[in-house]
Amino acid sequence: MAARTKPASPGTGGHKTADLGAHPAREQSIAAGKAARQLAPLKSHRDFAAAASRDPVGLLLGQAESRVPELVPVRHGRMLVSPFAYYRGAALPMAADLAGTRSSGLQAQLCGDAHLLNFGAFASPERRLVFDLNDFDETLPGPFEWDVKRLVASMAVAGRENGLTAGKRRRVAVATAAAYRTAMREFAAMSILNVWYAHFDVEDALARLKSDMPKKAVRRTKAQIAKARTRDSTQALAKLTTITDGQHRIISDPPLIIPLEELAGHLDVDAVSWFLRRLFSGYARTLPAHQRRLVERFALTRVARKVVGVGSVGTETWILLIEPDDGFDPLLLQAKEAQRSVLADYADQSGYRNQGERVVAGQYLMQAVSDIFLGWQSAAPPGRRSADYYFRQLRDWKYSAEIVGMNAAAMTGYGRMCGWTLARAHARTGDRIAIAAYLGGSDKFDQAVADFAESYADQTERDHTALADAVASGRVQAQVGI
Repeated sequence: MAARTKPASPGTGGHKTADLGAHPAREQSIAAGKAARQLAPLKSHRDFAAAASRDPVGLLLGQAESRVPELVPVRHGRMLVSPFAYYRGAALPMAADLAGTRSSGLQAQLCGDAHLLNFGAFASPERRLVFDLNDFDETLPGPFEWDVKRLVASMAVAGRENGLTAGKRRRVAVATAAAYRTAMREFAAMSILNVWYAHFDVEDALARLKSDMPKKAVRRTKAQIAKARTRDSTQALAKLTTITDGQHRIISDPPLIIPLEELAGHLDVDAVSWFLRRLFSGYARTLPAHQRRLVERFALTRVARKVVGVGSVGTETWILLIEPDDGFDPLLLQAKEAQRSVLADYADQSGYRNQGERVVAGQYLMQAVSDIFLGWQSAAPPGRRSADYYFRQLRDWKYSAEIVGMNAAAMTGYGRMCGWTLARAHARTGDRIAIAAYLGGSDKFDQAVADFAESYADQTERDHTALADAVASGRVQAQVGI
């Protein structure tokens, strides 16, 4: 964390929180936080009961109606791999479930899909490696605890997949929730300016914590940092493009990456090319003037359709190869369709008509630092109504933790990092003082959310089985192994 205010490290847990102090506005927030316990007592966050009318498979099929039809079976196939893979793609069923739980009423800008793999490291504009949330497709304002439960339950589901005992899984879950709670109380005692300055600088954190870490863990972390630094635009170009007749071309890897010219049997290539050029030029106009000047130095030369993630599979996503006017290395951008948030039917309505703008605005609100190429635009693809998109660099030192095989100690440390990061994101946009007062100094909230996480891990396993049964019966189409 490179915050000059030095909030406690996410790996340290329970530092003593400074007195919140007396000020009319602060006292009002403290009173609001304590009053919220009448709406949702801390222990009530353990509760989860599946509604009798619950149909997660039906929700997924409804979601599929707005996706690229030939990619929907790929999405379902990826979700079949394991309960955790299912969980990654099932943000909508969980949003519906969370809407049926008791709510504190304390709002913040939510990620909407804050599972453990939607955190990671990437490059700041200052070329430092920072750790933060990195997926905002579902972002909307909503009850802060929904993000916390999505995160902690992901720890429980992944912990089962990694073979952790029930006792070890509980320690991971409690540590993750406790990191969120204690960080929020620390942020409540800081000025809002210092909260916005706070960020998790990976190399600074390692320098401060390495004396308390096993030497093997320090070596592994340094190796991961070095690996992250190689995952930049140059590496992406080397992996995803080739040079033919002196020109860069995107390498075909169907069905995951298909250059536009190879889609001639399915699409009007000329019409799609014109649409994407119009989308790219419009995107540049959404950027601040100084960043727009940079993007205008590049020309769009090649495009390819791309399959991304698990939950996002089927949303229209394009790789854009853009080349600068000085003859140096090209750059790869990603243009991804932004659809309605999974929270839209359950939380506050978006203040943005354009779903791409919603994603970009939420990302700027929640992230400490963001990609300088982040922008949005809408345009009508051939034969369709207007669709919304957001743009970002395809890679910029992007790195996600290797969750598979993580032991309990590693998952605990990672959970604390995620808990701290989520608290900082919420503290930027919500009433951090009210949330801190609501959470309090005891571990009641931590224990309750850990209980919820285990109950929801049970439900996830049942839902995963239900999806497999739906595939077997022919209700759902799935293509596995892609």
